[in-house]
Amino acid sequence: MISPIRFFLCLVFLSSVSTLSSASVTDLLLPGKVIEGHVKWETDCDQCHKTFEKDAQSTLCKDCHKEIRKDVDYKQGYHGMMKEEKSCNGCHTDHKGRDENIVIFDEDDFDHKQTDFVLKGGHLDSDVECNDCHAADKKYREAPDTCYACHKEDDEHKGELGKKCESCHQEKNWKTIKFDHDMTDFILLDKHIEVKCTGCHIDEQYEGTPKECVACHKKEDKKAHKEKFGKKCETCHDAKSWEDYFFDHKKETKFPLRGKHRPPLECTECHKGYIYKENLKTTCVSCHKKDDKKAHKGKFGTKCETCHVESDWKKIPFDHDKTDFQLLGKHRPPLECTECHKGTLYKEELKTDCYSCHKKDDEHKGQEGKKCESCHDEKSWDKTSWDHRLSTYPLTGKHLLTPCKDCHAAPTYKDAKTDCWSCHEEDDEHKRRLGTKCETCHNTRDWVGWDFDHNKTDFKLDGKHNEIKCVECHKSPAGKSLSLAVSCVSCHDKDDMHDGAYGDQCDRCHVGKSWKTIKAGSKRWINL
Repeated sequence: MISPIRFFLCLVFLSSVSTLSSASVTDLLLPGKVIEGHVKWETDCDQCHKTFEKDAQSTLCKDCHKEIRKDVDYKQGYHGMMKEEKSCNGCHTDHKGRDENIVIFDEDDFDHKQTDFVLKGGHLDSDVECNDCHAADKKYREAPDTCYACHKEDDEHKGELGKKCESCHQEKNWKTIKFDHDMTDFILLDKHIEVKCTGCHIDEQYEGTPKECVACHKKEDKKAHKEKFGKKCETCHDAKSWEDYFFDHKKETKFPLRGKHRPPLECTECHKGYIYKENLKTTCVSCHKKDDKKAHKGKFGTKCETCHVESDWKKIPFDHDKTDFQLLGKHRPPLECTECHKGTLYKEELKTDCYSCHKKDDEHKGQEGKKCESCHDEKSWDKTSWDHRLSTYPLTGKHLLTPCKDCHAAPTYKDAKTDCWSCHEEDDEHKRRLGTKCETCHNTRDWVGWDFDHNKTDFKLDGKHNEIKCVECHKSPAGKSLSLAVSCVSCHDKDDMHDGAYGDQCDRCHVGKSWKTIKAGSKRWINL
């Protein structure tokens, strides 16, 4: 129920209102001045408001803004495509002053997908501004929606091809053409697809364009074939590549092309005259006489195909294994035939023993005999197949990777010493303090590592003793350094902070792991 005070105030207000003019009443009830566009209806509230029917306001708005009503009814445009239907005053308020902008619109966050014109391709580029399409003195809805309306100045065809730019062009790139040439009498294939329209249609002339290859490619034909191959280019060429051809030489002629005879070998390398008139020879030497003279000087006969093939002139498929001398290792190509065959191929008689060819390579100067194959093989002259296990010094560890000459200074091989010291004197970091029998501690696997087990001596290493170098204890020359005193005090006399007060048996309290660590129960020794 309304309170008595509030009811009394209403009566006072109504009585005072009755004494005012209708205009004054309107001014009194007006929440604020309307925008400039609504001024003529400012005193006529019924134009925008319906008494006691707040929801009817949007209907009244659309009665004036008929284009908005049309968009909503047909579900088109921004207002018609809104996901949620809102009242007009939910976005557009009024009574806030003459200069107030009641169209709340943020160009940066606006989603153009909510309109009938979805931005695609080049329209999405960051350099495209809203005012490029939307004129400042017009509404957003009045922006043109056809290509030609905006791109008339870009029309290189000067209107001769009509105004439906989208028939050929697309939004992604104005220069990209999507016209379906398959709908014409000349279907575009391969390289023709990449050619600009003006490449064939000179001066925008689309009627009467010639379809024969030679009509467009006469210059290429004259340059490549000098007009000796006729005018039917399509006999050999297609639209994929002018430089490639598909002429079936095997089917159309008696000379199948194989290997190097195939493209990119030019036709004119063999066909130097008019292609339909000349009669070429098919023997190898008829074309490769110069190559034979340069390589073999005519000593290997004229049947080139006995050794050579079309895949590569330098590759020799001749099977030497069918002769008395099988080719192995370095004797195989790329070793040239002429390295061994220096005379006429079919007349000379070559020796097959190693020494006859490799006498100059014998570093032993004949001291090891002439049977090179006893140690060497065809894989590598520097590597030997000699089994060192058959000698008095079998090779192990790093010695297996050591070149022979590192140990065998003389080519006789018989005078090499077998003790470590004779080769590794310079590597001895102990300077003979540990003797010259390196093998006592070291092995052939790794010079830095050693196999000596100190725990097998009278003094087992533990704790910090495992971390120190041998020479920290073994400081005397060889012969004396291997017999050291094993008592702690013999090395740690200077470390005795007790000045001998607790005797010389340090190990009763201390351990090898850490000098500062004291054994449990050691205090009883101190109390004694």
